[in-house]
Amino acid sequence: MKIECRDLVKTYKTVQAMDGLTLTVPEGQILGLLGKNGQGKSTLIKTLAGVIRPDSGTVILDGQIPGTATKARVSWLPELSGLDLSWSVRHTLNFWQDFFLDFNRSRADEMLKQLNLVPGMRLREMSKGMREKLQLVLVMARDADLYLLDEPMAGVDPVTREEILDTILTGYRPGSTMILSTHLVSDVERILDRVAFIDQGQVILEEDADELRQRTGTSISEAFKRRMRA
Repeated sequence: MKIECRDLVKTYKTVQAMDGLTLTVPEGQILGLLGKNGQGKSTLIKTLAGVIRPDSGTVILDGQIPGTATKARVSWLPELSGLDLSWSVRHTLNFWQDFFLDFNRSRADEMLKQLNLVPGMRLREMSKGMREKLQLVLVMARDADLYLLDEPMAGVDPVTREEILDTILTGYRPGSTMILSTHLVSDVERILDRVAFIDQGQVILEEDADELRQRTGTSISEAFKRRMRA
């Protein structure tokens, strides 16, 4: 799914979440939406998911404005979990399978085993990291055209971050598009095809990941730090 955002503006009372944000993501690429907390990453993700509308500007997903038609093709991992903690892992997967026609149960079961998640365990018995893993399984098990991951590794330990990244790569469907928002740049840069640095509601840099490394002679993480200090 190709993504085109032009001059997006979104204001919450006195907070300018997006301030003329422009971004283009080619189909079939993994883009890292990189920025510090509170710079507009989640607002952009929600806009692409069709959950909120910008005050002005345009969003086009494969020639369509975000709505019912695009939601069926988009798999979204919000920053905050909305899962029912009284459910078991198995019941949660059953619900997702009934709700989403593109839910790939065999892939979900494979990822559960990879992450050592027990089907009979209730969510209230799971640690934050385990629930993060389950939520990621739910998102990546869909045969979607666009995956939106909002801070998928926030608040988990380094080992769990690596497991989450491996799960993303396992579940990623070749040819689909992914936007992964995070402030943990060094953890994700190995899987990125393209990067966008976001600051104060604007995309201040958008570039192919390998070309950025070659141009700057350094890692994406270091290039990000330098740009944020400039």
